[in-house]
Amino acid sequence: MIQKYLKSFLVIMLSFLLLIFLTTVFHHFNFLNSTVAGYIKMIIPIVSMLLGGWFIGRHSKENGWLEGLKIGLIFLVFLFLLSYLGFQEGMHLKTWLYDGILLISSILGSMIGINHKKTT
Repeated sequence: MIQKYLKSFLVIMLSFLLLIFLTTVFHHFNFLNSTVAGYIKMIIPIVSMLLGGWFIGRHSKENGWLEGLKIGLIFLVFLFLLSYLGFQEGMHLKTWLYDGILLISSILGSMIGINHKKTT
């Protein structure tokens, strides 16, 4: 059971790291200006949470929204521990709103994923 959450978390992390790496490379070689790269770096976690939610939704039997909520909360706890304990960042209204958007994208991804399960 914990295996599907671990795999979904890995999907989130790998897609996040790959997309950030590509954005950084494009920005370094001046294919993207700083403003566009900043917007893309805000969108990348949303896309990663959507993919992770889709992955866990595909491997769930029912209640896709609940599985998306669980993996979203797991990732948000990870982000909270990393930002608050690691970098001593405070919690602000913008942070809460962005975390809410991330959570909604994870739930939405799992709802989409549960409807696209492979039929065997």
